[in-house]
Amino acid sequence: MSGGPEAAAADHAGAWHRLHPLSPLIRSGRRVLALLVLAGFGTTGMVGQGGGPHWYDLAIVGAAVVAAVVEWLVTRWTLDGSTLRIETGLLRRDSRQLPVARIQAVDVVRPFAARMLGLAELRVRLAGSSHADGRLAYLTEPAAEQLRARLLAAHHGLDPATPEPGEQVVTTVPTGRLIGSVVLPAIPLAVAAAAAGVVLALVSPAGLAAVAVPLGWWLIGFTTVTWRRVSSQYGFTVAASPDGIRIRRGLLGTVAETIPMQRVQAVRMIQPLLWRPWSWCRLEVDVAGHPGPEREEGVSEARKALLAVGRPEEAYRLVRLAVGAETPALTRPPLRARWRAPLSYHFLAAGHSGDLAVAVTGRVRRVTIWMPLAKAQSVRYVQGPLQRFLGLATVHLDAAGSHVHAVFAERTQQEAAGLVSELAALSRSARQQGRPPAPPPPSGPLTNRPVPLDGQLLDDGPPLDG
Repeated sequence: MSGGPEAAAADHAGAWHRLHPLSPLIRSGRRVLALLVLAGFGTTGMVGQGGGPHWYDLAIVGAAVVAAVVEWLVTRWTLDGSTLRIETGLLRRDSRQLPVARIQAVDVVRPFAARMLGLAELRVRLAGSSHADGRLAYLTEPAAEQLRARLLAAHHGLDPATPEPGEQVVTTVPTGRLIGSVVLPAIPLAVAAAAAGVVLALVSPAGLAAVAVPLGWWLIGFTTVTWRRVSSQYGFTVAASPDGIRIRRGLLGTVAETIPMQRVQAVRMIQPLLWRPWSWCRLEVDVAGHPGPEREEGVSEARKALLAVGRPEEAYRLVRLAVGAETPALTRPPLRARWRAPLSYHFLAAGHSGDLAVAVTGRVRRVTIWMPLAKAQSVRYVQGPLQRFLGLATVHLDAAGSHVHAVFAERTQQEAAGLVSELAALSRSARQQGRPPAPPPPSGPLTNRPVPLDGQLLDDGPPLDG
């Protein structure tokens, strides 16, 4: 579809639409290219017996193209005002109904091939989901932006014709800083490899020839990883808008994603040792409903980059935007904690306010974590044998997810015991303040419901976020 017909058709609620006719070309492009390359190798004799092209090579390529066309023919979507419906599948029909009231984010992804043709993919994420619940690949770029605006307007109860809310750019990562942050970690390995090469050349030229091949493969791998990191995070831009924090990035293929602020579980600032002379840091945000590995950037899918590389003042500004609170004053453990953490003692610090907890750990890789107390799931008191001997203990404040927690490390036993009670009480209070008001009790005969006690139900309301 072109942008004009799609935009006009989108005004008719309940009408079914198809994806763009060039979608099969983009979907099957990589697959067909790989098959053609293998067929070419087979023709030259590099793979297989050679002897010219074979009929089954062309048949496989044709089958891939036909499968992509059939997938396009059996896929359709509609927006009836309260639900986005996507139907696909030939033998096994898949019909998805995505209520706009549960939409958490709508991302627009533009792979390189799609950008060349002026197309984009729309990814719809619902509350508590571990992946994109609905994908429309591909629409024209104007149609994708218009549908995104319609979904967000319907989600907030506005008129579908309401334009997308504006945004204010907070920070942008310069290209030189991005390249430097990717190259710096490899410098020690490159220096070590060069020194080993010089030693081998002096001792045994044959030994140098033996390590030349693995060194060459390492250089190829390093170049590939560097290119992927720079290409995926090129033009990294963070903006604030009423619907959340918007992130745009990408060189060949671009990604425009939105992080809803109410889904932020924790924010962490990472300062690697090699970045500190330049005062660089990386900011990551843990988002509820996204467990599992993310293959694109090497971090868990629940942990998204909020700032690829930046300075602390930029990071603090984004932290205030994400958690909506100022950083409280931090305190250090007692001096006897040096026996327990001799190397990292000077970097241990923690503190909390009425709605936010902050913890700093690590020496080589310094990590600062901000966690809203409303997102806390549990508070743990941990004490090992050496800590018991020194009269110390550690308090863990856990949010949803196995790796999301703030650590009050090496505190005195009295302080740790007080922290457990205080953090638990503050977390309950923060959650109750963030809940919507309870509905009035129904009229009519009594039912088998929990008995209210001081204005609250005995079961303490709905489960925690996450």
